[in-house]
Amino acid sequence: MDKGIYTLILKSEGSVIRVGALGKVTIPKGYLIYVGSAQGPGGLIRVNRHLLAAHDGRKPHWHIDHLLQDPSIRIIATVSAATKERHECRLADAIGGLCIPKFGCSDCRCQSHLFLRSIDPIESIVQSFTSLGLIAAIRRY
Repeated sequence: MDKGIYTLILKSEGSVIRVGALGKVTIPKGYLIYVGSAQGPGGLIRVNRHLLAAHDGRKPHWHIDHLLQDPSIRIIATVSAATKERHECRLADAIGGLCIPKFGCSDCRCQSHLFLRSIDPIESIVQSFTSLGLIAAIRRY
């Protein structure tokens, strides 16, 4: 599978979730955008792992695992692009805006990799991919 970057577009009903070392995190009602890297083994197949995370019964490992296992949150779409370049932080910067500080970015200097929106963000996410010269693939659930 190709290496790349991706976003998970989530719909939240609002809740408070314990997220590893971050502790209790308040997740508001609305749309969430999680920015992830698929540069490791398996590449973009990692997106499929996230789709199963809410139901596979495994102990959460990454910040996003905690979020995906909460029943008030569901994946509504993914946007991804194949690339061998490490654009994850550039994509997070391009998306920007309101965020959950320190979420999903313990291995970089970004403010966050989890962003908040009140309206469906898919079109603006595609524009962020395009601004990096990437061709975005959208998958809705």
